[in-house]
Amino acid sequence: MKRRPFLHALGGLLTFARGASARGIERKIRVSLREAHKGTLEVDTQLLDSYGKPPRHWRQFYLDARQVFESDSAADFSHPAILAAAARQNLALMGGPLLGDLTDRGVTVWLRPATEDPIFVSILGKTYTAPRYRAGEVARVVVDDLSPNRSYTYQVRHQQTVVGEGSFVTAPANGQKGEFRIAFGSCFHKIGVHNQNLSQAIRDRRPHAMMLLGDIAVDDRNNEVNMHRADYQLRDVAQAWRHLSSHVPIYASWDDHDYFDNDLSGIPPRFAAKDRDRVRSVYRENWNNPPTEDSREGIYFSSRIGPVEVVMLDTRSCRDGNRRRQKHSYLGEPQLRWLKDTLRRSSAPFKVISSGTMWSDYVSKAKDSWGSWDTEAREEIFSLVEQSQISGVLLVSGDRHGARGFRIPRPSGYSFYEFEPATLGGVSGPDGIVKNCPEQLFGYSGQDQAGNDFIAFGEFTFDTEADQPCVTFRLIDQFGGELEEIKLTLEQLTPSPA
Repeated sequence: MKRRPFLHALGGLLTFARGASARGIERKIRVSLREAHKGTLEVDTQLLDSYGKPPRHWRQFYLDARQVFESDSAADFSHPAILAAAARQNLALMGGPLLGDLTDRGVTVWLRPATEDPIFVSILGKTYTAPRYRAGEVARVVVDDLSPNRSYTYQVRHQQTVVGEGSFVTAPANGQKGEFRIAFGSCFHKIGVHNQNLSQAIRDRRPHAMMLLGDIAVDDRNNEVNMHRADYQLRDVAQAWRHLSSHVPIYASWDDHDYFDNDLSGIPPRFAAKDRDRVRSVYRENWNNPPTEDSREGIYFSSRIGPVEVVMLDTRSCRDGNRRRQKHSYLGEPQLRWLKDTLRRSSAPFKVISSGTMWSDYVSKAKDSWGSWDTEAREEIFSLVEQSQISGVLLVSGDRHGARGFRIPRPSGYSFYEFEPATLGGVSGPDGIVKNCPEQLFGYSGQDQAGNDFIAFGEFTFDTEADQPCVTFRLIDQFGGELEEIKLTLEQLTPSPA
């Protein structure tokens, strides 16, 4: 296992192994996380302008739509005043293209048209037509007849006008040898959604897809679904987000701030089941995750992408009230059964399992995560992996606002590996380094000596062409600098027979 030495935070400043400089696009306006959580029009407009003002027609459309959402608690994207605002700015799309659900044969293109005129996606001269929709409703265009592991460009057309464009690489076919790359991260918190340096750094790595593990675009809106929608509209006019999501397929789960508010879960006090249902519905509408065939209530799913089974858990909305340390209270019984079945059935050599909060207990004394909620269910999951010799399990997590890696040793001698690059928004939480923790692999938080916020994402590169299949984790800063590199073989990630 190759990695660089620990990086130590002193006096709130982080000394980087490879110092991040002031290169890239200058951030014009700085907004704190406390301000972003307030979500006022003034703050959200500052976020929109944080790297320079976006095109005038997009900016004005957002301001007009935001006013409608604030004034009408029942407003959705098909509200006549919002459609009229889009027409005034000559916008055929209010959001998208947002790529998702990558396969070896294609991808799904998410769009929110502002018109009922036909919308087309064109690839290599072939046209794919969006299904029938009402103006303001989401349309998903499924592209499913391409070749595996190949680069494609596409255009979205309204009448004769190009209204969106992008590119992607299809997944390798199951069993196809070669390299496959997934980026991942957590805690955009609105702030990072507008970061053009970060967006470009992710794109420059050319990942097949990206996993976002929560606290992404909505901040502390509780059951005000109209304001959830306003925050998604802010996301969809952000130039950095448009630049990223039109080129990299996104797989998204949620955490507390996307859901209701800080540390809330299940059905929070003062709210009802119908509030949870409405928030879940808005979330599903505004992301482009793989469809699920069953009637599950939570935001959890799995998808085979090349050599990897991507498993994304809902560690918020399925919790059983406030029953901390109660058996199976963290995921809920249905989700826990589903996870076990998914791991047993998967034929992918590698499995990446996401948790909105940390798997290990090393940071913040397991604040609001597995160790403070449901250690029994975690033990059942870990024991299943060991007893069934399930190969290639990697754990990823977020919430704790810092980039960290840990080994989680087991009595059997096997170790799980957890990676937590949770600083897409550049807001530090607990110290990056955990005191007296020999299981820690690396830790980052704070700022560099030039005053740049620490912002980074994780990357897994899977190599199935080598004699010994392996995965390499890298931690990448917002300017593309490689901070950490850890290589693990499939054999290391597969429990031995008892």
